[in-house]
Amino acid sequence: MKNVPGSGTLEILSLANELEEEGKDIIHLEVGQPDFDTPQHIKDKANEALNRGETGYTSSTGIPELREAISQYLQDKEIERESEEIIATPGAKFSLFAAMTVALDPEDEIIVPSPCWTYEGMIRIINAEPVFVEAPENNQFKLDPEKVKEKITQDTKMLLLNYPNNPTGTLLDDETLNTMADLSVDHDFWILTDEVYERLVYGKTPKSVASFSKCKDRVIYINGFSKTYAMTGWRLGYTAAPEKIIAEMVKIQQNSTTCPTAFVQFGGLAALEGPQNCVQDMVDEYKERRNLIVDGLNSIEGISCVKPEGAFYVFPNIEKLGIKSMKFCKQLLKDAGVAATPGSAFGPTGEGNIRLSYANSKERIKQALERIKNMVSSL
Repeated sequence: MKNVPGSGTLEILSLANELEEEGKDIIHLEVGQPDFDTPQHIKDKANEALNRGETGYTSSTGIPELREAISQYLQDKEIERESEEIIATPGAKFSLFAAMTVALDPEDEIIVPSPCWTYEGMIRIINAEPVFVEAPENNQFKLDPEKVKEKITQDTKMLLLNYPNNPTGTLLDDETLNTMADLSVDHDFWILTDEVYERLVYGKTPKSVASFSKCKDRVIYINGFSKTYAMTGWRLGYTAAPEKIIAEMVKIQQNSTTCPTAFVQFGGLAALEGPQNCVQDMVDEYKERRNLIVDGLNSIEGISCVKPEGAFYVFPNIEKLGIKSMKFCKQLLKDAGVAATPGSAFGPTGEGNIRLSYANSKERIKQALERIKNMVSSL
């Protein structure tokens, strides 16, 4: 556990909460949490389930109705998985952790594009070895298949893909995904694809690598309800994978969390089967916020920002300011009341950037931009 890093995001959040308790006005742009409420029809169905007594254990794979709905949802995305190849979990994070635990032995290598979300902690808990491959900012944070090839060894057992990406909002095109599929076949490794932001895109919806038939038997697909339906606190995610993977993940769930909360699963069912205009409404709002924050950041001397294609984060570059990202974020929090996450929390190539979530109102984003501008001008 001494080798397991903590969360840079939660470190800043803790400091921000302390300042708020002291009466300071803090604009929270550090946490990846939608500021929207869960759509009413989802809450209503969960309440109905609660009131009719859906408060006990369920199958460790999740209720059949939910797994069937997930299977249908995936089929609409050209991902062929039967309900027996799906497990519902208490959040996508747990899906990721359980899938890694099943597929990786100690000292196995997993290739992770960087900048990246905080997968390293999970990987090190199970004593596997993260191998980071840079997705450079000067290439819009796109992943170069040649750089992935260079990292493959006889110990490579998995490639992790997270697109739309956290923290950069980058997408991968079909050609790159196709190459990743070929590499997994040629070198016999798993692809773990974390697509929790897949509905939050601002242009054409990309394909999933899980839809490529050539690698169906070696893709583990992870998704959840937190980001798409503003259900972060509900803790509901799922994995779709070959049945042999799901069977082993069931053992982990049986010996840890048992199952996702019963009535929450009925909320997830309502999310998938109910109206989807709520998702588009959120995406439209996020797009306006994205444009606002990108334009505002690029107008500040010393800061440059790539426009994200999905998710609800920007990853602006602060290298010209000559200050490390953690120091910058702590000063920004203390002096300006804006909570941001240091780029150093997002893998070995994240330093020199910070992550800002625009899952906040346009008014608060405008205030944050003004505060950042004033703080930067004082450096």
